[in-house]
Amino acid sequence: MTFFTVVTRGLMRRPVRTGLTIVGIAIGIAAVVALVGISHGFETSWRSGMKSRGTDIVVSNMGRGLTPKTFSASAIQRIAPLPNIAETCSLLVDLVSVEKADMMIVSARQWGGFSWKNLKVVSGRLPNSATERAVVLGKTAAEVLSKKVGDTLQLETEELTVVGIVDGGAVVENGSVILSLPLLQEMTGNQDKINIIDIRVKPGTSRQELTRLCEQISGLVPEARAVIADEHIRDSQAYRIISAMSWGTSLLAVLVGVLGVMNTMLMTIFERTQEICVLLAIGWKRGRIVRMVLWESALLGFLGGLGGVVIGVVGVKLLVQTPAMRGLLEPELSPQLLVMAVAIAVVVGVFSGVYPAWRSSRLTPSHALHG
Repeated sequence: MTFFTVVTRGLMRRPVRTGLTIVGIAIGIAAVVALVGISHGFETSWRSGMKSRGTDIVVSNMGRGLTPKTFSASAIQRIAPLPNIAETCSLLVDLVSVEKADMMIVSARQWGGFSWKNLKVVSGRLPNSATERAVVLGKTAAEVLSKKVGDTLQLETEELTVVGIVDGGAVVENGSVILSLPLLQEMTGNQDKINIIDIRVKPGTSRQELTRLCEQISGLVPEARAVIADEHIRDSQAYRIISAMSWGTSLLAVLVGVLGVMNTMLMTIFERTQEICVLLAIGWKRGRIVRMVLWESALLGFLGGLGGVVIGVVGVKLLVQTPAMRGLLEPELSPQLLVMAVAIAVVVGVFSGVYPAWRSSRLTPSHALHG
């Protein structure tokens, strides 16, 4: 009888209990994969949106919300003359309910600004003027809202004509309702208010010069903060809270798995007292008994980790296809995250088996007589 045979036989003595323990670990690991993947995906999606628009620096006041607070549009006049700034574009962005979509990005852009230039028209056209009561939809937003060119879209209290479907080159862009800045300002009563300034710098500007430029802009616009585009969402307090909550919830789920594995292993040791005593009597070292228990608990963790990865990936894929989430983000289910999730499960298994292993090492051959 090999060492591995003893390990697997120990787990198969109570297949239902072992299966339920694996399911418990899998649920915890699935929570890690789903929550962390969505959290990272949220950051990646917004960063890719900035990149597709050609934005190098973002000026905003993220505060505690998912969308920035508004500030005066006159701020753009203070920063436009700064060196290394090639173009600026004012935006008013919000996350709102649009018809049957519970949450959708509405992106109002300065007419003629560079943030319009990345939009490739799939069908229809772009608005003819800043005052035309029209919108264009990212191709994902059009699918979610079941709209085509010529349809009307209820936004706030007005009906606007869908004049085009566009491909913005990023998940966030394709999931947006896009219109001119003056039109949304008028509709929402935010005349002369914006909440984002996109800045494109001159070619050849170094990272150090970008950092220095951000400091200058933040000094000139105290009501907002300038951040390099790829750090914009990460700098948001709301994102940090979401990320912390994701890990906190995941850790709680993993803790439940720890307790489940520990209970299973303790019950296994209790039921196999005679077997362990016999193994000691025939010459097994106490260290080998400890390794046997740790291998059993690690195997539980590994199987639970594999199951959790499968559940987490499938669950996230289904979640982002729902109307409420579609077009807002693309989950980042990287191989590194999946390997890390399985590794966490194995560590959980080993950690959970430490106390049962110690208990088993305290047994002596004479304990078999008490059976």
